[in-house]
Amino acid sequence: MRDKLIKTVILVYLVTVSVSVAGCGDTSKDSTESAVSSGTVLADNSEPVIIVEDNTEVEEPVPEDVAEEVEPPEETVIPDPAEYFFAEEISDDLFERMKGKSYPEDCEVSRDDLRHLCLLYKDLEGNTHEGEMVCNVAIADKLIDIFRQLYEADYPIEKMVLIDEYGGDDDASMEDNNTSCFNYRVVSGTKKISRHGYGMAVDLNPRYNPYIHTVDGQTLIEPENGKEYADRDRDFDYKIDKDDLAYKLFT
Repeated sequence: MRDKLIKTVILVYLVTVSVSVAGCGDTSKDSTESAVSSGTVLADNSEPVIIVEDNTEVEEPVPEDVAEEVEPPEETVIPDPAEYFFAEEISDDLFERMKGKSYPEDCEVSRDDLRHLCLLYKDLEGNTHEGEMVCNVAIADKLIDIFRQLYEADYPIEKMVLIDEYGGDDDASMEDNNTSCFNYRVVSGTKKISRHGYGMAVDLNPRYNPYIHTVDGQTLIEPENGKEYADRDRDFDYKIDKDDLAYKLFT
């Protein structure tokens, strides 16, 4: 049908080939080759056109295999707070994750005395993240209330995953500034089970709020990479002091 309607068609080809010589520093060779059919006509914008008998200009169609479909950007889905901030019993799957890590074989705390908290928190930029922690059932409701208030106040928390992601290594978790609770272990430098060992204490942004204590007359700061934040007169992100919202909620 198209061949019948168009009696005379002049196709225009403008081919440009640019060649760069690799490995030659600032030396380059450009070559331009043009192959134009007889009777070539270029529009003002140098775009190839088709001239039909009635002098109507028709844009050359783009081949289907060249055209690209533009995917719409993915929308950021913000979790609904109504679906979070709750406690549940330790499931079999979760318990398997904890065994040999935060819950060693000699753990004296009953599984029934622990709860898994499903929470939300915000980072320094105000982005929302899913968080989780295991705590003692005795403080589960209190922690849910505290972390809900921190979330609503845009209080910054850098990370909140189970300490089992670090193999139950408390130092590794704190060095990564991970906020956590239950981890059956002793108090550093002693044989006494810590409050974390019972799920009764929380490390909140621990790298920037290091644990400073004295053992045999020697001052220890944990984690190791938190020493620069031991000076509490300095101002820095994640710092907790007596005017801090978290301090007021936890005390």
